Amino acid sequence: MTSEYYTFGPYKISSKEVFYTTPLSFAFVNLRPVLPGHVLVCPRREVKRFVDLTAEETNDLWLAAKKIGGQLEIFHKASSLTFTIQDGPDAGQTVPHVHVHILPRKAKDFKNNDEIYDAIDEKGKELKQKLNLDQERKDRSLDEMTQEADDYRKLFSIPDSLFL
Repeated sequence: MTSEYYTFGPYKISSKEVFYTTPLSFAFVNLRPVLPGHVLVCPRREVKRFVDLTAEETNDLWLAAKKIGGQLEIFHKASSLTFTIQDGPDAGQTVPHVHVHILPRKAKDFKNNDEIYDAIDEKGKELKQKLNLDQERKDRSLDEMTQEADDYRKLFSIPDSLFL
């Protein structure tokens, strides 16, 4: 990793939390994951809206998300994946930097499958009251996130030819 920190909107993400990089994107563990394996992938360039990405950034972002999702699905013994983008504040985007949420999914991890979108959007008041997300989703320590990122980094030390 070339720097000590990566920029994610107004935040600095420690390189210890980053587990996958490309020339145009990086992936990091989530401070407040909804489910085990909930990670974020974003472009290195700070871009607020999806439509403002270049074609190269868009391709790189989605190819990275595809590769990461496939490995995390296996790692977490999941059966499916949720990929989501909240594009703009009215869509629930809380950090003004394009990012893809990747969540490995298992049967019945949410009673009503679409509740996951409310869980991702911490402002989803109805679900927040139901699940009390402030109690259930605590900020994790840097040590916890570093350990998770270390585990995920091992998934990508395999030659690319094995991901085809």
